Amino acid sequence: MQEELLVSVISPCYNGEKYLKHFLESLLEQTYSNVEFIIVNDGSNDNSEKIILSYKDKIEKKGWTFKYIFQENKGQAAAINRGLSIFKGKYLMWVDSDDILKKDNIKHKVDFLNKNPECGMVICETEVVNENNLNKRIKILKRHNKKQKNDNLFLDLIIGYNVYYPPGGYMITREAFENSIPKQIYESRIGQNWQMLLPIVYNYKCGYLSEILFTYVIRKQSHSRQKRGEQELLKQNKEQENTLKIVINDINMKDESEKERYLKLVEIAGNDEIPF
Repeated sequence: MQEELLVSVISPCYNGEKYLKHFLESLLEQTYSNVEFIIVNDGSNDNSEKIILSYKDKIEKKGWTFKYIFQENKGQAAAINRGLSIFKGKYLMWVDSDDILKKDNIKHKVDFLNKNPECGMVICETEVVNENNLNKRIKILKRHNKKQKNDNLFLDLIIGYNVYYPPGGYMITREAFENSIPKQIYESRIGQNWQMLLPIVYNYKCGYLSEILFTYVIRKQSHSRQKRGEQELLKQNKEQENTLKIVINDINMKDESEKERYLKLVEIAGNDEIPF
């Protein structure tokens, strides 16, 4: 029997006492055994720490490595960076701690990447549910017509077309990470998934699993669902634009004219809110 390669799962958490249990229970149900779980408490002032540490023995009994880090509140990108600085896995996931992984999420992604070494990343299909009814599927998120010759996942991630961003649907290889991303991502308060995904898909082929392996939970109080005034929306759009420009500028592209085209596209799209 082939030895399982190590997978690192990095999870930022901020004030997650209301939803951590579902997430942590989904980890316990995973069918893959060789996992390094790194959870970064981003300055929570509720019972998140107590809940997280109550699962330490259960997760270690499963055979996983459990690493808990506390930091002052700096945002998700900074929390992810703490994990990126220490992870050891052959494969990497960064998962929000308010979502739910299907039991074969890790295993099936690893199986795919093992069989398709030309891919630096794999994406599964995702179901969307509401926090008030986790058993009722609202819709399915997936990339359509992905086999078209003119498929451009890099461009579509920038403009928010035919893609989704919740990170529980993704897994990347350590090789792709090390060859595409600096040791840490830009610590903005927004757009961390762009920073992880865009450099990978520019440099590596992406694979797709036609399976629903992840549950994305819509929450009334989540950052992306809160109603914002006009000024706040304008500020957010500007932050998104700045983050995208930083990410694109950091990518070693074939020529400067290509980079200029993408940067111009970001400026044009800056008038509309791009989902993150």
